[in-house]
Amino acid sequence: MRMHPEWTVLNRGVNGERSDEILARFERDVFSESPNYVVILAGVNDVYQGAPVESVKEHLLAMYEKTTAAKIRPVAATVLPYNAASAGESKAISDLNTWIAVTANRLGALFCDTNRAVRDPGNPDRLLSSPDGNHPDVSGYRKLGEALAATIDSDARLV
Repeated sequence: MRMHPEWTVLNRGVNGERSDEILARFERDVFSESPNYVVILAGVNDVYQGAPVESVKEHLLAMYEKTTAAKIRPVAATVLPYNAASAGESKAISDLNTWIAVTANRLGALFCDTNRAVRDPGNPDRLLSSPDGNHPDVSGYRKLGEALAATIDSDARLV
């Protein structure tokens, strides 16, 4: 990462996975590395695949709690928009994002509004720029990374 060449950043994201699938491999992928922080960004594939919002909340909460119990600082990131989302799917994303913000605050976790970093300011249910309508473009991913780095930088417990 250009902003912090001293950081080791590992991306354990798997394209298309739902939060239940991430949770199933969470301990293996996270705890074996003993990181200071873990970014938890999940839920868009659940919404896209029609999973109930309540199940996404349960999976996210389990990841936040497991991370905290392991003395790793969770970074609760909001769910990104996608351009083909129906009105109901966009509402589900918005509801999840409100829950993520409230839950991060309640748990004392770091919070990063990654949705805001990549969305179109004129239409918050769409990505600002995307090669496929489902994922941010390179500049969007850069903005997402910058938002996450700023969130971690702001942490008073920064090691």
